[in-house]
Amino acid sequence: MIIAEKTEKLNSIDYDSFGEEMQDGRLTEPSDGKRYRLREAILYSKRLGRPLTDEEMSQFEI
Repeated sequence: MIIAEKTEKLNSIDYDSFGEEMQDGRLTEPSDGKRYRLREAILYSKRLGRPLTDEEMSQFEI
């Protein structure tokens, strides 16, 4: 015989008020203003098989 217990859901997320937890309503960090040649950086990262370091990423800065 299988006995199942009804458990309460403790980790529920209230999606309607999710953004209200942020001070200014942003869901991401503010931009640092730098621009990159992302397509080239992504291709280079794929060739290396790993994420780029900050130093490597600076090569693709505009």
